[in-house]
Amino acid sequence: MSWVVDTCVLIDILEGDSEFGPSSALCLREYLSGGLVVSPVTMIELSPAFEGNFSKQKEFLSLCGVNFEMNMEAQDVANAHAAWNRYIGQKRLKNATKRPIADIMIGAFAVRFDGLITRNPKDFRPWFPGIHLVIPA
Repeated sequence: MSWVVDTCVLIDILEGDSEFGPSSALCLREYLSGGLVVSPVTMIELSPAFEGNFSKQKEFLSLCGVNFEMNMEAQDVANAHAAWNRYIGQKRLKNATKRPIADIMIGAFAVRFDGLITRNPKDFRPWFPGIHLVIPA
C-alpha cells in the first residue's frame, strides 16, 4: 500500500520552510519505500503554489517520489460523506471549529491507504478515528 501526503507537508518542502521543511522532507524520505501518493484534492490545493502550471507541479511531485495519478473511489466518497455528517453534527452542538471540506476529503481518501502524513493531526483525528497518522518530527 502507500502513504497519503497532506498538502501542508509538500508546501513545507516546496517553500523551503525553515521550521517545517527539513522534518517534512526527512519524513517523506523515510516513508518513500512504502509508496507516497496525494489525493486529487491536494493536486487542486497545490495549484497556486505553482501559479497554475500543472506540468511544474507534476515534476515537483515526481522529484519527491509522490504518485499524483490516484482517483477518488466510491468508498472514499462514502467515507467523506460520513465524516462530514459527524463534523456538522458536532458543529451544530458547538463542539467543532471551522473545518474545510478539503481536509475531510483528503482524510477520507487516506483511509484506504496505510495512513496520512500530516502536520495537522487535529484536522483529521476527530473525523477519522481509525486513521494512522504520521507527523513529521
